[in-house]
Amino acid sequence: MTSSQENHQRTTRLRSYLLRPNRNINIAAWNVRTMFETSRSAQIAKEMKQYDISILGISEARWTGSGKITCNSETIIYSGKDQDHQSGVAIMMSKETSKTLIEWYPVNDRILYARFDSKHIKLSVIQCYSPTNDANDDEKDTFYNQLQSVLHRTPKHDMVIVMGDLNAKVGKDNTGKEACMGAHGIGQLNENGERLLDFCEINGLVVCNTIFAHKDIHKYTWVSPDKRTKNQIDYIMINKRWRRSVIDARTYRGADINSDHILLRAKIQLKLKATRKVQGRRKFAVNKLKQLEVKEAFKLELRNRFSALETMNDENNIDGKWDNIKDCFTSAATDTLGYRKSVKEEWITSDTWTLISERSDLKY
Repeated sequence: MTSSQENHQRTTRLRSYLLRPNRNINIAAWNVRTMFETSRSAQIAKEMKQYDISILGISEARWTGSGKITCNSETIIYSGKDQDHQSGVAIMMSKETSKTLIEWYPVNDRILYARFDSKHIKLSVIQCYSPTNDANDDEKDTFYNQLQSVLHRTPKHDMVIVMGDLNAKVGKDNTGKEACMGAHGIGQLNENGERLLDFCEINGLVVCNTIFAHKDIHKYTWVSPDKRTKNQIDYIMINKRWRRSVIDARTYRGADINSDHILLRAKIQLKLKATRKVQGRRKFAVNKLKQLEVKEAFKLELRNRFSALETMNDENNIDGKWDNIKDCFTSAATDTLGYRKSVKEEWITSDTWTLISERSDLKY
């Protein structure tokens, strides 16, 4: 690729901002069971377009190795095992979103990282596929240690989204966990759910699909083959700093890819904090002290206020003494002097205006 082509791609990427205050984007997570089937990628891409999804995190992709490919107009980055067609994660991006991709790297068959460009804030996405609740503790510990390591490498000023099939049930009781989850989960908390909530609490993450009040049919993300058991085990999490940017999160049963998991989608609109104008410290009109009567009034007021300091009980409290002295001077100056009025100085002098007037007379 020539340098001109690289510059053109860089310019195109910088012009295609992903997050904007006046625009919604949809980010979704879905366990598709497998992408190692003919036309499966095309089916997923069709559902992605149907639900207007910009970034789709995929669990159980079952592709081997890692890489980046283009399917129709969508771009897919993936990370899997070297040989076995098991587990695996991927991220599918729309054509416009792929232009904003800054970097990405595969961690293993359960974790994939990608970072996207934007004008006001960068977006870091971590796609996950956690071991099941029945897995041994060593496997779970390894997964969360690796996930923690990836999160530490993420730029601290980014909007961070961690999503995927976490195989955890956080339940509906958020007592003591209000900082990391809402009151609209379903089911009962299990061991994996405790691990997930501890991870969120340590890293300042919020579980988005427990925040919004929806019907239960729009909350559960997994259905057993006999349709009797329904659980919420897939999640989209965001760092608390950008919690207000998530305006909705729910599942969509209409999306069909022959999977026992249901598409989970979050709607995001960038919310920026208004910058407050810092006011400078007001200055006292000390020039009034040149007037004898004002000077005597200030001295008298200050003397009266200082007399109150003699009644201080705690003579060893240096900070308290300083605060009282400062208050004496401030209150005395406020009452007798007042504040200096800012006068906008004329940038053209009177001599200049005189010359301009003379020039006009001569011209006339």
